[in-house]
Amino acid sequence: MHEMSIALGVVDIAEKAFRESGASRIESITLQIGALAGVQLESLYFVWPSAVAGTALEGADRIIESTDGQAVCLECEQPFALKHHFDACPHCNSYFKNIIAGKELNVKSMAFIMDESPQPAPSNN
Repeated sequence: MHEMSIALGVVDIAEKAFRESGASRIESITLQIGALAGVQLESLYFVWPSAVAGTALEGADRIIESTDGQAVCLECEQPFALKHHFDACPHCNSYFKNIIAGKELNVKSMAFIMDESPQPAPSNN
């Protein structure tokens, strides 16, 4: 199950961004995961609570945007939807293709909550 490794990688990215932001907490994280990325979403959902426990992502909303597979045939140059890496072009049945979408596995964005407590004014002594 490599989904735990993926989740821990996301935690590392989020922790680094969180430290650099100066925020008080992470409100949400948006992941972009392509249909051809080889990620089992059910497994990712299962391991997520364990991966984020005790980290800046604990309690943050997790948003996953799925990206459909898309390819361009190298024989007839027609674009087509791709559900599996091994699918043939529906126009000419060629297996030679350039995959142009669906392999994404990205942290797309994070929303941070900044500390809103009043800060003491600097003294001019």
